[in-house]
Amino acid sequence: MQICGYFDVNELSNLRHIDSNLQGHPDMNKIPGVDASTGSLGQGLSIANGMAISSKINSKGIRVYCLLGDGEIEEGQIWEAAMSSAHYKLDNLCVIVDNNNLQIDGSIDTVMSPYPIDEKFKSFGFNTINIDGHNIEEIIKALETAKTVKGKPTAIIAKTVKGKGVSFMENQAGWHGKAPNEEEYKKALKELKK
Repeated sequence: MQICGYFDVNELSNLRHIDSNLQGHPDMNKIPGVDASTGSLGQGLSIANGMAISSKINSKGIRVYCLLGDGEIEEGQIWEAAMSSAHYKLDNLCVIVDNNNLQIDGSIDTVMSPYPIDEKFKSFGFNTINIDGHNIEEIIKALETAKTVKGKPTAIIAKTVKGKGVSFMENQAGWHGKAPNEEEYKKALKELKK
C-alpha cells in the first residue's frame, strides 16, 4: 500500500531511496501523522482498532484513520479486524480503501478479487461510502459524513487510478514498487506540473 499525502513534487526524486520520507512503505519516524509503520501485511486495521478502542476508553474523542490498499484487503487479518471494528462499535474509526484495482502481482480482480468491496465492509457492519478518490470535494464530504455516523465504523472506498497524471504510469502494475529513472522522472514531473 502506498500512502499519498501532501509533499513537494520535487521530493519525488527521493522515491524509493532508503532513509527518505518516500522510501516505499510509510515510515512513522519520517512522516508526520503516520502512527504505525505497516506494509501489505494487513496489520494496520488491527492497530487502528486498538487506537480507536483506547480513545473510547480514555474518552479522548480521537478519530482514527486507517489507509488500506485494495490488494491488502485480501489478507484474512483485515476481515478479523473488521469484525472487531463493528463488534466494538468503533464509530471513531474511518477506513479508507485505495481501490485502484492493482497490486504488485497485477490486477486485484485476477489475483484474488475482494469485489464488491463496499458490500463486504457493509456485511461486516460498516457504514460504507463510495467516492472518486481523485475528487477533493468528495473526499472531504465523505470524511465529514463519517464523523456523523454513530455506533459503527465507516469505510470509504476511494476509486483511484494508480499513477494518475503520468501517462506512462497510469494503470500499470509494474510501477507499484519501482522508482523512475532520471529520464522518466523528468517526464513524470513535467506531466504532473501541468
